[in-house]
Amino acid sequence: MTDFSSPRRAAGDRALPALLLASASPRRRELLARLGVEPAGIAPADIDESPLPGELPRRYAARMAREKALAAADGTRHVLAGDTVVAAGRRILPKAEDEATARACLQLLSGRRHRVFSSVALLHPDGTLRERLSETSVRFKRLSREEVDAYIAGGEWHGKAGGYAIQGAAEGLVAWIQGSHSGVVGLPLFETRALLKAAGFALG
Repeated sequence: MTDFSSPRRAAGDRALPALLLASASPRRRELLARLGVEPAGIAPADIDESPLPGELPRRYAARMAREKALAAADGTRHVLAGDTVVAAGRRILPKAEDEATARACLQLLSGRRHRVFSSVALLHPDGTLRERLSETSVRFKRLSREEVDAYIAGGEWHGKAGGYAIQGAAEGLVAWIQGSHSGVVGLPLFETRALLKAAGFALG
């Protein structure tokens, strides 16, 4: 695994860039590791994540990733930030912090298609900001009350957008998916890799 904890020399005596991950999510760090990248540091961004009046899911996801990157900037390292939004139509579903919210989300998504927008932003030390976004369509099977109860009891919903984590038990409830599985988990790897490669990170 490539360690970006401190600048090193690559071919041509060029220093490899260092990366700061603007997220405390272990899922994002695990996904980043699949690209062979270990961030130099973790700097969760403390920002207001309330949607603006009338803000559409796609714009909201992009704005959140952008603002997280800017909030975590230290002027010396690249900053990578991401945000994942589950949307039912034009409605942005919340991150479930209690059982009632998680249950309401699952009941809303039961048997219907929804979209997941996963945005990633890379802020360069010079202030240049580059962004990419993935859109994934997901459809759950029609969920019985027993299936909802069982998923709620498992606790995987806590803190998850839309009240579910696709990398866990909820994957067995997904009837159909089109797009980026890693994006639904929390970091779209295709888009992330493209941003890092363009910034000079030594990826395979």
